[in-house]
Amino acid sequence: MLKALIFDFDGIIVDTEPLHYRAFQEILEPLGLGYSWDEYVSLYMGFDDRDAFREAFKARSRLINDLELFRLIKQKGEAFLNIIQDGIKPYPGVLDLLFSISGKIPLALCSGAIPSDILPILDQLGIREEFDVIVSAEDVAASKPDPASYVLAVQKLSAAYPEAVITPEYCLAIEDTPAGIHSATAAGVRVLAVTNSYPAERLTGAVMVADSLENITIEKLSAIIR
Repeated sequence: MLKALIFDFDGIIVDTEPLHYRAFQEILEPLGLGYSWDEYVSLYMGFDDRDAFREAFKARSRLINDLELFRLIKQKGEAFLNIIQDGIKPYPGVLDLLFSISGKIPLALCSGAIPSDILPILDQLGIREEFDVIVSAEDVAASKPDPASYVLAVQKLSAAYPEAVITPEYCLAIEDTPAGIHSATAAGVRVLAVTNSYPAERLTGAVMVADSLENITIEKLSAIIR
């Protein structure tokens, strides 16, 4: 039976990828490290900020030390917060799904974003309190596609609900990227993938692929785990 549901953030709750792209370019273009949207989708999407900056420097054969990396992450975070001031719209069906299952099974958010990117948007949408557990890039040494974030999410859910005996095989992740699918499945968590960011043929490894979270119910989710 389904014992816990774990949501990705970017690409599942909200379509923030174009906004992250804008924020990255504001920081990288003055350094001569900018790249196209197509490059972002094919290479950078799914990375956390740390790895995205590292990859941008690596692609131009330039080195980056930890101090400069910290400074750039901070600048990008500030740029992103300015961009989202105009408001954020959730993906179709996601709020209905969240509210319909809240209180029925434990819910977690597992994201490669940093808290300052996540929490303001959850607050805008009024859904921060729906999640029992939030795992962000700051909680793990290596983000997706590494399984560490999903391993931690399951551990935190298990600690929060010891009577439920929550283990990976009874959890379901909702993801939109190959990196996210690999992260979850490597942690033993099955995945419902949504084609918000990639076509279905790129979402291999998921046990189910949907075009949208509209009309997805707890009954349909539970059937995946049986």
